[in-house]
Amino acid sequence: MLVLLSAVAVLQYRWTNEASSADEMRIGAELESLMMKWHNDLYGEFSAICNAIQVGPDSGARDTWEDYLARYVEWNYALPHESLPYIYRNPDLVGEVYIWETNQQARPRLFWLNLESRRIEPIAPPTEFSTLLERLRVNSASLSIALRTWTLPGQSKDGRIATDSSSAPVASGSHIIPGWQFDENVPAIVHPIFHRGAEKSLSSASPVDWIIVTLDMNVLRKRVLPELSARYFGGLAGLEYKVALVRTGLHPETIYSSDADFGLEQSRSADSIMNLFGIAPQAAGSSQLPKHNGLSLRSAEWHSLTAPYWFPVIQYGAKPNSWLLQLQHRAGPLQLALARIRRNNLALSFVILLLLALSFAVLTIAGYRAQRFAKLQMDFVASVSHELRTPLTAIFSAGENIKDGVIRSETDLAEYGSIVTSQSRQLMNHVDRILMFASIRSGRDRYSLCPLEVGDIFDTVRRNLSALLAEEKCALEETIEPGLPRVMGDMFAACGCMENLITNAIKYGGADRRIHVSAALQKLTGGKQEVAISVEDHGIGIPGSELKHIFQPFYRTPEAAAAQIHGTGLGLSLARHLAEAMGGRLTVASQLGSGSTFTMHLQLAPDQNQQVSTESTEALTR
Repeated sequence: MLVLLSAVAVLQYRWTNEASSADEMRIGAELESLMMKWHNDLYGEFSAICNAIQVGPDSGARDTWEDYLARYVEWNYALPHESLPYIYRNPDLVGEVYIWETNQQARPRLFWLNLESRRIEPIAPPTEFSTLLERLRVNSASLSIALRTWTLPGQSKDGRIATDSSSAPVASGSHIIPGWQFDENVPAIVHPIFHRGAEKSLSSASPVDWIIVTLDMNVLRKRVLPELSARYFGGLAGLEYKVALVRTGLHPETIYSSDADFGLEQSRSADSIMNLFGIAPQAAGSSQLPKHNGLSLRSAEWHSLTAPYWFPVIQYGAKPNSWLLQLQHRAGPLQLALARIRRNNLALSFVILLLLALSFAVLTIAGYRAQRFAKLQMDFVASVSHELRTPLTAIFSAGENIKDGVIRSETDLAEYGSIVTSQSRQLMNHVDRILMFASIRSGRDRYSLCPLEVGDIFDTVRRNLSALLAEEKCALEETIEPGLPRVMGDMFAACGCMENLITNAIKYGGADRRIHVSAALQKLTGGKQEVAISVEDHGIGIPGSELKHIFQPFYRTPEAAAAQIHGTGLGLSLARHLAEAMGGRLTVASQLGSGSTFTMHLQLAPDQNQQVSTESTEALTR
């Protein structure tokens, strides 16, 4: 059983760990799926204008600036059913569209694509454009250089000075639109284009200008991001997660947050974080994005996710700039939820193991009790056989002597007749006890309770035991309190209980052959009263540790066995049953070496209870 219990404990522990891992992988997969969908929709918002303006792989070698303006106007004003039905339209997210002319032979100029006038107009560069425009200007000498404007000046993806750089490497499985680069400070997306009206043959060494598309941060904060958050992280009761979009780098800030208390400062406590623009190829050291094992998406992996590569982010310092989507469950950190689930699983496993251990304990105790009961039964059979054989042997011997003519005088014949009578009585008592025990165990014993006089009980017991008392040379002393009320009981049960107690007193009384029987009225709590009938002997007594066992069937104390006092161990068990059958109880007080006192407590008859209460009240009044 111990080996089985240990094996079950190990299996339960392994099952708990596997269940916790499965929950963790499920939560991680759900989070990753939701964040990827959120990411894809946001990418669709950003890339809509890129697709609409249609700056091709040749960087607009055959397009004029007016072509870009025409496509921009058409995308901004046309209804979906009128034109461009296959292109997603969200013109509110686009702030303005500019062209940065970086002609090396003249002073750079900024042109504005005016939607209202539908013209290309020169404009003074806004202050917030200064850093971006300067970065574009110094990287416009050739298309190959322009396509790597997002890297730090003079640095290639592996940290060496770039000599021949074409386009930014594209990560496998990414959604990047070639040539577009992102400045997260403005924010704006930019793309190199060839000079307007260039008619000579062009190559990657030809100088370029730039098209700049700014994004409206108010629209992003107040409409686009809340709609995406509600779409993927909301439920019937609202957002299930706290959602924030934060910017790191030179100017860190919280771009959007669904809750005022969740933002850039809470990044460490977020359940999951996703880098929206992916890992830049030079940071990863490879053109391939890191991949996680989908079968073991543990918290260490889904806590920090990397989205497919979008636009390369223009870097202005050693510290990379990133936009991070971060989530935290409203009910608390998911790690705590997973730990709570694991604790619950362990607690459930512990309860199951505890129940199994208790079952093993019950089986063990039941087996021990069955063995002990079988031993008691064997002891009972041996004891009963001995108890029955002793009187039978005496009767048989007396009969043999009478038959063989050994006994001839009337005096001897009377003596032998007395032996046969006493031994027959003893034999009948043993048989009666066994039959009574069998009747009790089968539940067939029935008693008729009625008011009884205590004196009548004493007279019947004295008459039934007179021969035994005379044979054992025992003196029965009686003390009955005068004026005792009647008790509720059955005459057979009451006498049987007292006879068992007196028989035990004779058997265990030792050298002092005096047995004292008394009856007195006792008061109970609550004003009730009862009659206590006691049987006291002056024998060997009972140890305190054995008192709780003496009323068990077949039980005999070690002291009785050592004194070689014969018995079946049924007398006290039957006496207690008879007392309880009458609504009473049986108690014992004993001291080793000084004797024992057994007391049968009987309830008063109903009319006697009322009479005694009235007399007590009158006595108090007097």
